[in-house]
Amino acid sequence: MSANAEVLRNSGLVGSRVQEAARPQVVVSESNDWNPADFARQQIRGLVQRVFLANGSVPLRQVVFSAVGQQQDVGGLCEQVGEALALETHADVAIVGREHSSAQTVKASQHTTAGAIKTRSTRLTSNLWRVPGFDPRDCGEASGTAAYWLFCLAELREEFEYSVIQGPEAGVSNEAALLGQLTDGIILLLGAHSTRKAIARNVKQSLEGAQSRILGTVLRERRFPVPERIYRRL
Repeated sequence: MSANAEVLRNSGLVGSRVQEAARPQVVVSESNDWNPADFARQQIRGLVQRVFLANGSVPLRQVVFSAVGQQQDVGGLCEQVGEALALETHADVAIVGREHSSAQTVKASQHTTAGAIKTRSTRLTSNLWRVPGFDPRDCGEASGTAAYWLFCLAELREEFEYSVIQGPEAGVSNEAALLGQLTDGIILLLGAHSTRKAIARNVKQSLEGAQSRILGTVLRERRFPVPERIYRRL
């Protein structure tokens, strides 16, 4: 994901959960140079705090990230969000990919043993795991269906307090909309120079028509022509 990604606000495309994300804390070096990497980290941290850790609201545990268009690095965004979330909490966090694990896992007809998902996942830190996608053979359901995802999400809840889920491209199939219904919500990833506004609005309307909960959007590849001294006043 580009270092200059940011959480969008007041775009007309975002939901209330991320729409009023915390303003970035711009880090100013001794040379007064604005650092886009620091800005991006602050934006990701603000997204995590607003979505997963907001005080006084119902906590969100399972959130899907989906791209509008094929050129967006959803996996990279999920990695960044998962890493930031793991730093903010002592709870167990899963970054759920879309690849199927080659390891043999527990079948749906059996009771899942404690730690079954963690056993076949990559542990990144003390409380962060990278989880491969679920093989349809493990639950006996066709991949991407409601039954398939109900099984997968239930299994994740058994072992992780938080799941950052890499979803399919939004608007291409019904799977992204389905995940937006079954999880706590969906966040859309847009490209500043590749995602057309009309397409983004169509995807938004389609998801809303399917009763998916849109939490917000994230914009990547944005350029910042405004001088650093202006950002210091934000």
